[in-house]
Amino acid sequence: MLYYLFRFLDQFDIPGSHLWQYISFRSLLTLILSLIISAWFGERFIKFMKRRNISETQRDASIDPFGTQKKGVPTMGGIIIIVSILVPVILLGRMRNIYLILMIVTTVWLGFLGFLDDYIKIFRKNKEGLKGKYKIVGQVSIGLIVGLTLWSSPDATINENVETQRQGQEVVVTHKSESTKSLKTTIPFVKNHNLDYSELMSFCGKYKTAAGWMLFVIMTIVVVTAVSNGANLNDGMDGMCAGNSAIIGVALGIFAYVSSHIEYSAYLNIMYIPGSQELVVFICAFVGAMIGFLWYNAYPAQIFMGDTGSLTIGGIIGGCAIIIHKELMLPILCGIFFVESLSVIIQSTYFKYRKRKGERVRVFRATPIHDNFRKLDSQLDATSKYLLRGWPHRQFHESKITIRFWITTIILAAITIITLKIR
Repeated sequence: MLYYLFRFLDQFDIPGSHLWQYISFRSLLTLILSLIISAWFGERFIKFMKRRNISETQRDASIDPFGTQKKGVPTMGGIIIIVSILVPVILLGRMRNIYLILMIVTTVWLGFLGFLDDYIKIFRKNKEGLKGKYKIVGQVSIGLIVGLTLWSSPDATINENVETQRQGQEVVVTHKSESTKSLKTTIPFVKNHNLDYSELMSFCGKYKTAAGWMLFVIMTIVVVTAVSNGANLNDGMDGMCAGNSAIIGVALGIFAYVSSHIEYSAYLNIMYIPGSQELVVFICAFVGAMIGFLWYNAYPAQIFMGDTGSLTIGGIIGGCAIIIHKELMLPILCGIFFVESLSVIIQSTYFKYRKRKGERVRVFRATPIHDNFRKLDSQLDATSKYLLRGWPHRQFHESKITIRFWITTIILAAITIITLKIR
């Protein structure tokens, strides 16, 4: 809203009003405002929750082998994150931008879904929360909305990059002058960085474009659902999910910025996406909200984000990656989320397989995988065998595990960015 106000005032040469046309100015201002809101609102929200004794059903004390007390810590801190994102974005963003609208809808949608889950856990005293099938329906629905909107909206276009060969073997990358609907996406470790969904569906003949769009929508649903669940699984230690997500957000912000800048996108040989600069504003709000939330969520946590936060975070990351055509880079960038999800799948699948044979055998000491590094021998199920009982050789405090996961995510983010120059 303020963007349009100051653009209007710029017509009258009001000092400072011209600054609002610069994406760097609005993005940094959004980051600062998001940090301030999360710090100010966070403290008051925590006091409110404690006064009313609103906390999740108490967990088994045995999950805290180092004596860390988690009793009485309020949850639903995702509300702090959502407010810290939406308020700066609405104030400082260009609200007519289709990409910004999609990210706001995704935030509200998955925030509400996570809120329902936390509400059932807290007020209905049901540890299971919202049934899994309803969560999946909600995640699939928002993925479908995002995919179909990008398919049908005339504003969701790109300028495709074109390589030209000059004398001296110099390759110069330019972009087509006209914007067009495209099914191309960026893929790492591949020449020219481009993968066309319609080409994958070339066996459909003249219907390959329509089939490609169907594949794109399905991919959108898969990405949003997978990353959302991955973030949810990663939220198991103080500061874990918030810290990892902030790092991932920085990488996505870089991708969004270079994709919105025709010279940078030409240099990196990636598609130019007009209008994606508004995603930088949104991501700065996202990163600011994550860092601000860490003020209260870092060890020892004063509040947990709950599903209200974790589901929203994953949906934001997945939706943003889809919009800037970087969804195929998420397995690297969100490697931590991927491994967390994979560990749960391996553990549950193998245990069920061996149980049918009358055996109780598990692969890891505990899942999601971060719990594997703090599980003590005394906490293991005496009736079960563990294939990796000796790994790790000793257990670690959750604060050390969290920081090492952050470091891993920083490395993965750096690798993801570097892939743009590998061709």
